[in-house]
Amino acid sequence: MKYLAFILLFNLSTNFYPPVNWVDKNQDYEKYHQQVIEAEKLITLEKYEDALFLLDELIASYDFIFLREYQITTQLALCSKDIPKAKEYLEKGILAGWTIKSIKKNGFLKNLPKEDWGAIKKKYKNLNKQYKATLNWTIRKQVKQLFSKDQWKAIGALFTFSSDAQDRYAERKFAPHSEVQMARLANILETHGYPGERLIGNNMWMSTILNHHNSISQAYNEKDTLYLKLQPLLKQAVKNGQISPYDIALMEDWYLLTKTGRTASFYGIVAAPTQAELGTTNKLRKAIFLRSVETRNSLVDIQQKTGMDFYLPGEPWIDGKIVIEN
Repeated sequence: MKYLAFILLFNLSTNFYPPVNWVDKNQDYEKYHQQVIEAEKLITLEKYEDALFLLDELIASYDFIFLREYQITTQLALCSKDIPKAKEYLEKGILAGWTIKSIKKNGFLKNLPKEDWGAIKKKYKNLNKQYKATLNWTIRKQVKQLFSKDQWKAIGALFTFSSDAQDRYAERKFAPHSEVQMARLANILETHGYPGERLIGNNMWMSTILNHHNSISQAYNEKDTLYLKLQPLLKQAVKNGQISPYDIALMEDWYLLTKTGRTASFYGIVAAPTQAELGTTNKLRKAIFLRSVETRNSLVDIQQKTGMDFYLPGEPWIDGKIVIEN
């Protein structure tokens, strides 16, 4: 439960912003994520134009594109001096939820000419309005309410000061609440799919609820069946393009780490792997179409070298590279 308290503290200090049959089941997003990894490998080799070409193909092949891919292609186009394409992908990024606040925080985008910045700013309000029209606001409201309830219930963990007391609170107070939350999530998953970036424009609320549930206590996880029943639906959501491999990996990491008493590393997110565990960690990551530890660390190197931001997920668990333990 001490892990739950840490997640709560992070969320309290961080501000974040169509039904299943709407998803085209003929578009396999497992292949999508594999292609993204191939592009990332090209970036680590500093083959930026080749990576851009591969992502161009990806974007042309799928109806839904995760925001991160637009963020990367915008910068790769700028790096390749293709200003029209950079502007095009920046606008598409706004249509996918890229906020003006986030855009301004990206120092690499200052390479965009002033006149193009002016044109983007004029279009932003309308583009953002179009983006919001794609979201399911009924489900978004429901999920936000679930998240708020989850945060208030988790506050109790902050007032327990020993590991045993945290586990008692988690099992006696938080678990009954979490079981109700999981039942509501199951209903949303079955009727609308996973409520994340694609459906409601937020990939943090529901992920946090699941991570809280998966970190209740070792004893609870050993007998819990609720998360196990959701796993097939979550895996299907990956194939449908409703959830990212990273979000799945984080949920699984919390579940396995808590269940095993944190005796080993699994996906290398919440706990970094040792050198001996690295091979197993990469196999687990590959199985859910998540980049290897080495590819992630190489991307961090390229960020530092070029000033580009690849929006690598991980905070607050990973700050920069995944440091391999000896």
